[in-house]
Amino acid sequence: MADTIERIKCLIIGSGPAGYAAAIYAARADLKPIMYTGMQMGGQLTTTTEVDNYPGYPKGTDGTMMMEDFKNQAERFGTEVRFGMVTKVNFSDKVGGIHKVIVDGSKDVEAETVIISTGATAKYLGLESEQRLIGGGVSACATCDGFFYKGHDVVVVGAGDTAAEEATYLANICKNVTMLVRKDFMRASKAMQHRVEKTKNITVLYNTELDEVIGDNVVDGVRIVNNQTKEKTEIPVMGVFIAIGHKPNTEIFKGVLDMDEVGYLITKGKSTKTNLPGVFAAGDVQDKEYRQAVTAAGTGCMAALDSERYLGALE
Repeated sequence: MADTIERIKCLIIGSGPAGYAAAIYAARADLKPIMYTGMQMGGQLTTTTEVDNYPGYPKGTDGTMMMEDFKNQAERFGTEVRFGMVTKVNFSDKVGGIHKVIVDGSKDVEAETVIISTGATAKYLGLESEQRLIGGGVSACATCDGFFYKGHDVVVVGAGDTAAEEATYLANICKNVTMLVRKDFMRASKAMQHRVEKTKNITVLYNTELDEVIGDNVVDGVRIVNNQTKEKTEIPVMGVFIAIGHKPNTEIFKGVLDMDEVGYLITKGKSTKTNLPGVFAAGDVQDKEYRQAVTAAGTGCMAALDSERYLGALE
């Protein structure tokens, strides 16, 4: 068995902006990184049709094409990108220790350093029409996609701080924002609730749920239902923002790495260091505040630098 175990210097788990940025920096530092992409190569951005807010793309770009650019740049410097899923980890708790992972349930890999960039997955309601129109008017990120609905009417689904923040952000650029709240109260903090109440072009509909997103290729409107009276109403809107939270992709790290109550990995101070030496976390897997491609790429850079310094200190 020992002869079949691969030993590498820098293993990157995940292939979004954080993972590819880490790969670029790690490769240029001669760490010879190997990346396992996960099942969604390129991460969440591949579900976004247009990206207009990433520096260096003055005319905007397609999310999938942007991730392909990242991949090509990483490979240009020597990163080996492999399609596969890390299914189990056995990380060392010793400085200089070797971290072991299993890929696709069968392949053993050992690494001197590991950069985790598995990201987070936006939660959706699961409606067929909602899923079909993701990228065609349905979004889980107002700061990413709100610009495309400037001057138009939109709907925000959710009742927590995230939904309130998305609604108030959209209210600055959209004509009208309608919030759909499933219960007869909001879960958001009082401060956020007051902000929503003071924003004139936000309407909050309580006891109201999204029944269907209307449209063929793009959103034309929504059908909503009052869950008390069962009355259904159609509202013409161009955008639907689902703001019911994100789930960090950290299931395989539970009991191994420190994480918060939701599952986001905890990093030390301003670094990307986890609680185990030689294991670093970057991007949405440890960032529940910003969740932007550019911030993810920034922490990917940091993780590669942290990894390089960690290995340098061992020599």
